[in-house]
Order: sequence, then structure tokens, then C-alpha cells
Amino acid sequence: MSVIVTDKGFAPEDWTEGFEAEGVLDLPSDTDPQAVDFDAATRLIRVAFPSSADGRGFTIARQLRLRGYTGRLRAAGHVIADQYAMARRAGFDEVEIDESLAARQPESQWIFRADWRAHDYQSRLRAG
Repeated sequence: MSVIVTDKGFAPEDWTEGFEAEGVLDLPSDTDPQAVDFDAATRLIRVAFPSSADGRGFTIARQLRLRGYTGRLRAAGHVIADQYAMARRAGFDEVEIDESLAARQPESQWIFRADWRAHDYQSRLRAG
């Protein structure tokens, strides 16, 4: 079973409820974001993270947002709490992790990083 991480903490998996199969895209980490065919009917795009050391998903998310995708965008797999702010800044709305990762990195570690807008490098430069 999966755990969904949002800015408010852990939430249950819900992407299979209320979504039509044709409105969901699952993308592997080696996807060319320019080749992704999405439209107004695409309600959710899940980008796979096979390893926390594989950052290609961040690029995919950013490129999808730059191309105009405004639907739900989810990082799925081996994303760790330390990467949550980066995932949000790249354009992901949420992160999907498995229960074993949620047990090793409890909700408090994710919530600690939920104020991702206030703690980025550029914000610190502007404030200084």
C-alpha cells in the first residue's frame, strides 16, 4: 500500500478512485518529457523514481509544467524527505512512497520540509 505525502503530511492513496484509466499516465524515469502526449483529459501523471539518487524525474516534472501541464503531478517511488522541497519546486503536487519508507521517515520529517517556498536559495538571496 502507498502513502501520499502532501504539504499537510501523510494521506491515503486515492489516485485509483475517481480517475479514468485513460486520464492517468505512468512515466518511467527515462521518459523524454517533450515526447509526453498529454491533453485536458490527462488528470494525473505519475513519474517513477527508481532510486533516490535518480533525479531525472525532477527534470521531467519541470519540463511538463513548462509545456503547460496543469493537472495533478506525482513523484512515485524512492523519494526521501530531504528531496520533498525539490520535488515541490520542480512542479510535483505530491509524492507517493511505500509504507516501509514512511516508517523509516515518519510524517514529521516530511512536514518539517513542507514550507518549501520559504527555504529555497533564491528566497534567501532576495531577503538578504
